[in-house]
This record gives sequence, C-alpha cells and structure tokens, in this order.
Amino acid sequence: MNASKSIIYLLIFLTSLAWLPAIADVKLGVFPRRPPAVTVKAFKPLVAHLEKVLGEKVQLIVPKNFKAFWKGVANKEFDIVHYNQYHYIKSHKDFGYNVMVTNEEFGSPKIAGALSVRKDSGINSVADLKGKTILFGGGKKAMGSYIAPTAILKKAGLEAGKDYKVSFAKNPPSAVIGVYNHAADASGSGNVILKTKGVKKKIDVDKMKILAESDEFTHLAWAVNADFPADKMTKIQKAMTSLKGTAEGDAILKSARVTNFHTAVDADFSKVREITKFAIGEEY
Repeated sequence: MNASKSIIYLLIFLTSLAWLPAIADVKLGVFPRRPPAVTVKAFKPLVAHLEKVLGEKVQLIVPKNFKAFWKGVANKEFDIVHYNQYHYIKSHKDFGYNVMVTNEEFGSPKIAGALSVRKDSGINSVADLKGKTILFGGGKKAMGSYIAPTAILKKAGLEAGKDYKVSFAKNPPSAVIGVYNHAADASGSGNVILKTKGVKKKIDVDKMKILAESDEFTHLAWAVNADFPADKMTKIQKAMTSLKGTAEGDAILKSARVTNFHTAVDADFSKVREITKFAIGEEY
C-alpha cells in the first residue's frame, strides 16, 4: 500500500470516529439551596474526589432557580441529584430516582421543621399564631421550611388562609431574618436555622427562639437516575460515606458544609412521606 492510499484510509477512519457518540459526563445536579456560585465552590472538592473514584468527568450543574432545577429532574437530565426530602419522594414515585446517600449536618443525620419567632413578640405557643403572618423559607416544595412547619400548624388546628396568612421568603435564612426585622410574626425553616453562619452574621440570634418543632426526619438526599449503573452508585456511596476521619475527606466535608454522609435507602423516608401526607395531602 502506497503512502497516498494510507493517508486516504486514515482520513476515512478518522471521519468515521467523528460519528461515534461521545462519552457523556456524569451529570450531578444540585438544588439551589444556596446561590449558584457558593454551591459550586462548596462542592468542587467533592466533585474532584468523585472524578478520581469513577475515573471519569463529573459535571456539576447548579440551576439558577427551583423551577429550572425541577425541570431538569423531571426531564431526567441528572445522573446524580442532590435535593430535599420532598423532592426525593416525589421524584422517586414520578421519575424513578433512587436515594443512595443522605447528609449529616451539625452532627445529626436527622432534621426537623420549625417555627421561629422573636423572643419579644409575645408569641409563646403555636396557638398564639392565629391571625398572624408566617414567612416560610422557599416555596411549597420546601420540606423543612414549608411542609414540616405546616404540619406543626395543622396539628395545632390552624389552617392556612383561614387562621394565618402565608408569605414566602427566597430561602429559610431570609425568612428568619425577615421575622427578626418585623416583616412577619413567625418563620418556617429547619430547626438548625439559628445555628447557621449566614443567619448569625446578619442578626442577633439570641433575640430569636424556636417556638415549635416537627417530628424529626432523615436529612437531605442524594439520589441517582433509574438508569444509573448500580456498580457506579455503589462506588459513589462508598466514596462519600468513607470521607470522615481523613485529612482530605474532612476538608471535602467542611467545604460541602456537612459533617458526614450516610448510606440511605428508600425506606428511610417513611417519616417524610407521613408528614407530607398529613400536611399537604400528597401521597408518595
């Protein structure tokens, strides 16, 4: 075979490769719990660790708002997704996502919804919220800051619209800060909200108090698409749950603003389903 023919065959071969499907990145979608730039910085070390474990590129996707995020979940655009408990049970039923890991924050694998008020408000029981305005953090898909606090109110016999006015802040910290600044009478958020650095920097948390807490439920979820390979999921579980106790691992956890990750299964979300059904009448 002469040189010119070799070049022609090589060009044909290279052209044929161009038609082969590219190997896709593993796509990790994270819900906009915090501003996108803050989220990217927080999870960059974890993404690098997962890339090392999997031996392939992991693309971190942080949608600008909850509407865009949920569209990505519904369209199954993410291989791995990090979101709240309500997001998980809904996406498990509707789209087939399967939980693999949950957060531990402030040393606890559990969290609860809470109602917070100013200490000088004169509000000392949930019953005292009748006729008041409650500022919930996020929207109606917020498990810890809307659904669980709504369960607290419903258990006390208070109905939204009839017994109290519902208002929404951008996120849980904004809700608590709003109440501190007299924008509403009470806030709906997770029960650890007064411990968070973002809140403590902006208000005097000693002037606030937790009025009531919901039942505890498992923390924020990490799940995989129904089509995600089981062996990869197992690798990720092991990689995330074995971080604590090593210098590199502890640095990754600190950056992600968690104290650990725990292996999880769908049954761990039974309390979430119970609270959701009671509070808003949805069964998952």
